[in-house]
Amino acid sequence: MTYKVSRIALFAGTLLAAAGCSVQDRANDSLNGMHSTRLLVDESVAAGVSGSAAYGVEQTMNAFLTGYSYWDNTPRGSAQIARPVIHRQAGGTGTYEDPVTLAVGHVKRNGRSYMDYPAGTKFYIKNLQRYAIVEDLCGDGPKPQAGPCHSGYQGHDWLDIYVGGKGINESWVDGCMNRITGIQPVILNPRPGYPVSPGEIAASGCATF
Repeated sequence: MTYKVSRIALFAGTLLAAAGCSVQDRANDSLNGMHSTRLLVDESVAAGVSGSAAYGVEQTMNAFLTGYSYWDNTPRGSAQIARPVIHRQAGGTGTYEDPVTLAVGHVKRNGRSYMDYPAGTKFYIKNLQRYAIVEDLCGDGPKPQAGPCHSGYQGHDWLDIYVGGKGINESWVDGCMNRITGIQPVILNPRPGYPVSPGEIAASGCATF
């Protein structure tokens, strides 16, 4: 269920520090003219609800994308996910019918998690040419809302996509994930039919288009 605390700390200590200010209060600011559609949804209400049902029409937005792998998942060396929808474990080829597992930030209140996007919400990641589906939580510890996954980066919502990497050298996979990290355009509630380059992201070398 997302990358380990040390990786979150790395992003928080480098990328977020570079922003020069806290992003806690900017998570819903405009995204280059577009607004975040982030919505805290009780997981018990969102369970089984598709992204289209929860949010409605297709929308293009900018998001801060990172990757997590088999090696830095929690627990380490696993593909375990917290909110399975169509996969029992993190995976997916990136097609509309088999989107890649995506993790999003969440808030814990009174022992319950409230996700930034409901499980089942679909995105299309333009630079990766892959569809993705929310099936996991990004951020560990008793107060994940204090971490960057929920706070976002420079006013952009944080999306964390599973790249795979089992059977591939861990340090190579880390470099692969670094190549896809950044602010980039995504489509929320995408229609089918966008270009797809299917397959495990790490196995492709984290190629972008």
